Amino acid sequence: QVQLVESGGGLVQAGGSLRLSCAASGRTFRPYASGWFRQAPGKEREFVAAINWSGDNTYYADSVKGRSTISRDNAKNTVYLQMNSLKPEDTAVYYCNFLADMVTMRPLDYWGQGTQVTVSS
Repeated sequence: QVQLVESGGGLVQAGGSLRLSCAASGRTFRPYASGWFRQAPGKEREFVAAINWSGDNTYYADSVKGRSTISRDNAKNTVYLQMNSLKPEDTAVYYCNFLADMVTMRPLDYWGQGTQVTVSS
């Protein structure tokens, strides 16, 4: 059974940084791309960032571009999201997932519990 476990969230002040982690068990990320998504209260889940299996191709939503870096360690079956210059509008529950492809960014049907990021102004 596939399990995705996100961690690293917390409460930070605006301008601060967090590094989120996503560990997969039950199957390897290979050969899938991986992505981060977030869901703010009262809003739909939205795409944040994606990385291909080899780690040499990344893509970011405009809202986080230039402030975030997605990376992966395939030996640890873990994907990371470094978030800098955090803003209150980044407040959300963050989730990771496998991606069907890096064109549609469609997530597969695996979701973890997410990790809460709260940015205070």
